[in-house]
Amino acid sequence: TLSGDNLGVLVHATLAHDIAEIVADADLMQMLMKCLLENAFKFTAKRAKAVIEFGAMEMSGRQVFFVRDNGAGFNMSDAAKLFIPFQRLHNQPEYEGPGLGLAIAQRIVGRHKGRIWAEGEPDNGATFYFSI
Repeated sequence: TLSGDNLGVLVHATLAHDIAEIVADADLMQMLMKCLLENAFKFTAKRAKAVIEFGAMEMSGRQVFFVRDNGAGFNMSDAAKLFIPFQRLHNQPEYEGPGLGLAIAQRIVGRHKGRIWAEGEPDNGATFYFSI
């Protein structure tokens, strides 16, 4: 289950159906998705209509998964800081949380010998990609 303070906010969520099966620890994959989706919910909470999408695509012969949102976004020059524990790119009062979700996501992906990265633009949302 996901938690969030998006009460009263319309969230349009899209989940891809044609995703190939992967070999991975199911509990860790659930935690990974929880981290990425909660991050998307948190940073779209101020949108009148939040859009969150989960999907997959092929990139260089590998299946790459993504979580995309139309939330607060971030400056690409700060992208390396996203996965550092307790590192925050946005103000604490504006967006709550200790700054651990993306660091946990990176550890999970790393444990599966995968890769995680992000693309974003301030006020135009973010996309978090990962491969396992």
